[in-house]
Amino acid sequence: MWDRLSSIEQRYNELSEEMAKPEVMADYDLLQKLAREHSQLGEIVRFGEAYSRAQESLAQARAILDEGADPEMIEMAEEEIRANEAEIESLETKLRRALIPKGQFDDKDVIVEIRAAAGGDEAGLFAGDLYRMYTRYAERHGWKAEIMDAHDSDLGGFKEVVFEVRGQGAYSRLKYESGVHRVQRVPETEAQGRIHTSTVTVAVLPEADDVDVQIDAKDLRIDTYNAGGAGGQNVQKNDNAVRITHLPTGIVATCQDERSQLKNRNKAMAVLRARILDVEQSKQREEIDSSRRSQVGSGERAEKVRTYNYPQDRMTDHRINYTRHSLPQLLDGDMDDVIDALQEAEQADLLEAQLA
Repeated sequence: MWDRLSSIEQRYNELSEEMAKPEVMADYDLLQKLAREHSQLGEIVRFGEAYSRAQESLAQARAILDEGADPEMIEMAEEEIRANEAEIESLETKLRRALIPKGQFDDKDVIVEIRAAAGGDEAGLFAGDLYRMYTRYAERHGWKAEIMDAHDSDLGGFKEVVFEVRGQGAYSRLKYESGVHRVQRVPETEAQGRIHTSTVTVAVLPEADDVDVQIDAKDLRIDTYNAGGAGGQNVQKNDNAVRITHLPTGIVATCQDERSQLKNRNKAMAVLRARILDVEQSKQREEIDSSRRSQVGSGERAEKVRTYNYPQDRMTDHRINYTRHSLPQLLDGDMDDVIDALQEAEQADLLEAQLA
């Protein structure tokens, strides 16, 4: 750990010097890239500096104790030793967690796909509730959410909605949402007050750049058609909607939300790249020994990750057995506590593996 910390401190100082060069300051893209890395390493460096200060303070307190000074000084030294030992233990844990390599796509924007599954109209309504929860969560973090494709359900909500969330660290927070979300509640259409159980699937895909996924133009079939349904009310007279098929894999992406065919095509391509990248990631995950795979954030969509129980005003995340109440606040985007708990569980698993 200390070797890694030393190399990180060296890299941090190199970046500080590099960013001060006039030619770098004149190159906005390069400066932004270096600044992001500098900021990420800064937290680790600060933990290291605090650790060094605590170690130095501990050594001084022990020296006073060894000198056999007056009782009052000895008592103060003993108190200082206890405080520094506790701080050092805490900082060691923080340092180890900070040194856990970040996910390859943690800084990416994301594409979220929500689909009504079992439960008919009630599943569609809950898909709409989840869409609102995620967009409100994005607002709370200063991220921008934008619909890329949507299909309304008969009574409101969505049969399917695909949207993009752009913002620093969006994937690092939202990646835990992939999976089956189960809702238990009395539908508005239920006259006898019986509780129904419905499910909605959520897929969170890191938005892929051209460097992440190589797509040959000859492998694409691009169709245009009249938009209809959600997002298509203003463009039905023109062939603005776009459907792109990746012939080698059969993966399809559509977009009809924009009036411009070019914008729809660009959005559809973004979805297509993300889906192809997800397929490639899934293949890689299958090759990993299941005993080393983290239970949190594994991306296994078949598993039921969460239950929302309306009669008991309770949400339970089954991966970490985390329960909270206040469903209205949760569905209004107040979900940092859930994601924090999932993130901490993942980090604890990775830390355990690192120490093994």
